[in-house]
Amino acid sequence: MTGTVPQLDSVDSVERAASTPDQPQPYVELGLKDDEYARIRDILGRRPTDAELAMYSVMWSEHCSYKSSKVHLRYFGETTTDEMRAKMLAGIGENAGVVEVGDGWAVTFKVESHNHPSYVEPYQGAATGVGGIVRDIMAMGARPIAVADPLRFGPADAPDTARVLPGVVAGVGGYGNSLGLPNVGGEVVFDASYAGNPLVNAMCVGSMRVEDLHLAFASGTGNKIILFGARTGLDGIGGVSVLASETFSGDGGGRKKLPSVQVGDPFTEKVLIECCLELFHAGLVVGIQDLGGAGLSCATSELASAGDGGMFVDLDAVPLRADNMTAAEILSSESQERMCAVVRPEDVDAFMAVCAKWDTIATVIGEVTEGDRLRIAYRGETVVDVPPRTVAHDGPVYERPVARGEGQDALQADVADRLPRPASPSELRAEILRMAASPNLCSRAWVTEQYDRYVRGNTASAQPADTGVVRIDEETGRGVAVSTDCNARFAALDPYAGAQLALAEAYRNVAVSGAVPAAVTNCLNFGSPEDPHVMWQFSQAVRGLADGCAQLGIPVTGGNVSFYNQTGDRAILPTPVIGVLGVLDDVARRVRSGFTGEGDAVVLLGTTRDELSGGEWAHVVHGHLGGLPPAVDLAAEQRLAELLAAASADGVLRGSHDLSDGGLAQALLEAVLVGGHGAEVVLPAGVDPFVALFSESAGRVLVTVADADAFLARAEAAGVPAERIGTTGGDGLRIETLAPLSADEMREAWEGTLPRLFGV
Repeated sequence: MTGTVPQLDSVDSVERAASTPDQPQPYVELGLKDDEYARIRDILGRRPTDAELAMYSVMWSEHCSYKSSKVHLRYFGETTTDEMRAKMLAGIGENAGVVEVGDGWAVTFKVESHNHPSYVEPYQGAATGVGGIVRDIMAMGARPIAVADPLRFGPADAPDTARVLPGVVAGVGGYGNSLGLPNVGGEVVFDASYAGNPLVNAMCVGSMRVEDLHLAFASGTGNKIILFGARTGLDGIGGVSVLASETFSGDGGGRKKLPSVQVGDPFTEKVLIECCLELFHAGLVVGIQDLGGAGLSCATSELASAGDGGMFVDLDAVPLRADNMTAAEILSSESQERMCAVVRPEDVDAFMAVCAKWDTIATVIGEVTEGDRLRIAYRGETVVDVPPRTVAHDGPVYERPVARGEGQDALQADVADRLPRPASPSELRAEILRMAASPNLCSRAWVTEQYDRYVRGNTASAQPADTGVVRIDEETGRGVAVSTDCNARFAALDPYAGAQLALAEAYRNVAVSGAVPAAVTNCLNFGSPEDPHVMWQFSQAVRGLADGCAQLGIPVTGGNVSFYNQTGDRAILPTPVIGVLGVLDDVARRVRSGFTGEGDAVVLLGTTRDELSGGEWAHVVHGHLGGLPPAVDLAAEQRLAELLAAASADGVLRGSHDLSDGGLAQALLEAVLVGGHGAEVVLPAGVDPFVALFSESAGRVLVTVADADAFLARAEAAGVPAERIGTTGGDGLRIETLAPLSADEMREAWEGTLPRLFGV
């Protein structure tokens, strides 16, 4: 497949389709299977027109219809309690989830994927990924206030990573910086499984007053359909909807798909943001939908399906930037920076005036009608006449075979315990520096310094802090904290536990800032759904995440599924990226990362166990993946989060840092370098020094406090294990029997890797 719509007859009308039932159609080239094409004919009672075929093909693609994942995603609804639902103003099925955060404020957030386009054309793939998720947030009625980007690439020293990573990072920064949105978080992970199939996930957070919430539906007979923003062109036809529903061959074929990659213009989007906000505040919008994957096919069918009537659209009214476009091309184009609004007739002039003020093209292209049909005309002919729900929501649902792979038991039996471990103080010291310089643990400054993290002046914390914190109300200081996390190696060993560990880490990172975790989003990145083992991984991860959220009492507000992430028959590691949003009454009381003062007590919270399987030490030193991931105890995570929130509110915490990849050794090194103060540390009592330094046991946090005894008593009362392990001071790290580590040598190890690999 080329990712482009074949050159179909531009005036293949409904009347003609009814009179030429045997005309061959290129449904296979458009990604439809024989039975899917037959079902479309049954729905319509005739063959589809070329335009209808294009609509059904993109809307029934894996990316748009979730046809392989729906049966499993329903479990989120089954496990969501009434109490959890009460926290959401909008949830799964909307453009983005929305939760109320107090004082009349609401926050919307979501993470989505733009994986395959970013491999084909890294800069535009990543840039339009940012632009697309920002428009999802705009469509809820919110002002976008921050973005974050969880990224995954092949081996850091691989030639193709050198091609893909700089372009992706430049695309993320170029689009987000031009929009004036701070990039406050995310991840950069390297693993061989992502070679040829990087993951470019994009998250956006927006804020609004509760009463400004808008939803995607076309209601009110006679209301007008207005397309506004950029013109519609040939770029992106069949793009994300097609590319996201196929695998790469591994022969460089991705380069042949360049026409499928959307082209973004952040300056047009910046104006579109301000235009939308003024339209919302003026009360001129009944319903709204952004145009992303599947373009007008998606916007029109979803608006009509969610409304209380039908819809008529005239494609001759659509502003174009290419000549001789067919109806199928206009409907399938994924040209960026476009929105579709439902507007009362009496408000059209005011709507147009606002758009003119912002120099935004706006055109009435149709209206809401009586009945339950979506009808679309082109060049005076009816080219679409369909029940809109059959396009937007009633696509095929597959119960794919699910089977735990034959190699899973052997993988879990291959534990990291058998791997040679360093023992002497000199070996342990050398291992700390080696780990700090490894691609997955080294400083991300080379990446994050290409992003504007503090534009607009409301960023309270950003990378290298554990969590991004952004103010939403300048008067009260109310704000939100966001974190995204996933250790895909843990998910490969046990996808149920791996999803819960990703949830626990993101939840803990938000809590480390002093915020109260409130809601979850996700981007579930997996291989081909036609592989039973991949579907087993997926189903287990969904159940793990849903069960975990139910136990923590925080809802999943929405998310994204990205399948077919593989090259040939080699799938990526299962990568369920989890985003958690937390609420702070005042961002001024957020807890800063690391060791922030002299003479503070260093306290380790949580329990350290001999848990190295799937961890970074086994990966870096031995290239090993096997065993079972660390145990997850969500009740303990909840107690820890409650302790941190209460201590933060009382001003007890001087600094904090989550323990995750690389364990205590990495956390100590980062706490010194990020916080700007050294420390003298003794390792936890009764624990082997190597295990104490490199175990990745979950549910652990480093904090610094002025009064250790009072805090230890507080932790005991909260049911959280706590042990004082040191005192801050100086400018290096001193760990009992190890030779001191100076700040300079730690910084050289931690900060030098990415610049050496990708250039200064």
